[in-house]
Amino acid sequence: MISLKFILNKKEVSVETDPSIRLLDLLRDKFNLTGTKEGCGIGECGACTVMVNGQAVNSCLILAGQINGSDILTIEGIAVNDELHSLQRNFLSHGAVQCGYCTPGMVISAYALLQENPNPSEEEIKDAIAGNLCRCTGYKQIIEAVKETARTLKQVKVNS
Repeated sequence: MISLKFILNKKEVSVETDPSIRLLDLLRDKFNLTGTKEGCGIGECGACTVMVNGQAVNSCLILAGQINGSDILTIEGIAVNDELHSLQRNFLSHGAVQCGYCTPGMVISAYALLQENPNPSEEEIKDAIAGNLCRCTGYKQIIEAVKETARTLKQVKVNS
């Protein structure tokens, strides 16, 4: 067992855990953050995507022992004051949510892109979500939701 301290969804946390469990399991089992899903378990589907130190990563490939001192953001952490982030709202309004299984990982991948590049091209959006598989939407609605969010965020900055 090891003691870990890190930032989780903008709050400092600490936990005693086996260093060899996956970040995915730590989030779901120790912190009850079940928005992060397990799909393939081998880093191919993106259902388990979270942000670690500002980068979108597959939490099924990260061991708990690797995250001490890190800043981790899950789907539960992007809402502000219990209000959905504009990206989440746009996923809903554009029909980018069907069964919902891929949605948390897809949203986090898109969120990471928008943090790094608030005005991405369609190709950059496709690149950012390339590691996230969706069998329901066909991706068009997802891309449109990300584009709309970028436009909205751009307008907010112009009007600030």
